[in-house]
Amino acid sequence: MIQGTSSGAGKTTIVAALCRIFADMGCSVAPFKSQNMSNYSYIQDGFEISQAQAMQAVAARTAPSCHMNPILLKPLGNYRSKVLLQGRFHKNMHAKQYYEEFALGEGFRAARESFDILSKKYDLLILEGAGSPAEINLQRYDIANMLFAESVCSPVLLVADIERGGSFASLVGTMSLLQKRHQRLVKGFIVNKFAGDVSLLRPGFDRITKMTSRPVLGVIPRIKLDLPNEDSLDSKVLPLDGQNKKRLNAQIDKLAKTVKSNLDIGAIERLLK
Repeated sequence: MIQGTSSGAGKTTIVAALCRIFADMGCSVAPFKSQNMSNYSYIQDGFEISQAQAMQAVAARTAPSCHMNPILLKPLGNYRSKVLLQGRFHKNMHAKQYYEEFALGEGFRAARESFDILSKKYDLLILEGAGSPAEINLQRYDIANMLFAESVCSPVLLVADIERGGSFASLVGTMSLLQKRHQRLVKGFIVNKFAGDVSLLRPGFDRITKMTSRPVLGVIPRIKLDLPNEDSLDSKVLPLDGQNKKRLNAQIDKLAKTVKSNLDIGAIERLLK
């Protein structure tokens, strides 16, 4: 599972890159995000999922499925959202109702059901978290991050966006706010969207490795891409119809090549054994 220190850290693009990398290595691979919040969706064959998971399916060289994003929240305003469950409309809910009455029960069961269905079909699932796992006011309901990773025994890589500033503090702070049992799931860090001389970051890496006992597995350079973004913070919409497929695949190949060159893929393979 790829989790982030914040929304917009680059979880969606890292998952897409890993899907393409492992697909090109001969794995049968699929993306999965238990819960996403976005008004940018992909509709096909009577089901609707986040546009981001549909793009990741393209990256994985497989067909999009309603099980790749079993819970989609489409914001309606005033803390209410349209809730789609396994690709179909379920009901409109207030945030309080969603967290207190739905997330840990029906929502979590549907997410696990979808995960299990995909697990039987594919060799490898690349999971994506949502927002940050360190929102301590919501952690007990957070079925998109550590609760789900724990449920399926998934190793976690934590991504920080260095463009935002404070990336070292974000990584260490996120770790410190996780419960001990969830800290143990985190196996390493990825620093994303860097522009400059990587050697300048080495002292910082040494420090956070000593503080957390976790390695930095890669520094992904900032690259310009035309891909759907992570969530509702961004308004970029990229149609996924046949006309755009060739261009989309070219963008994904560019992303995957960059990530593969700057990430310790061998270390990630060892996590999967």
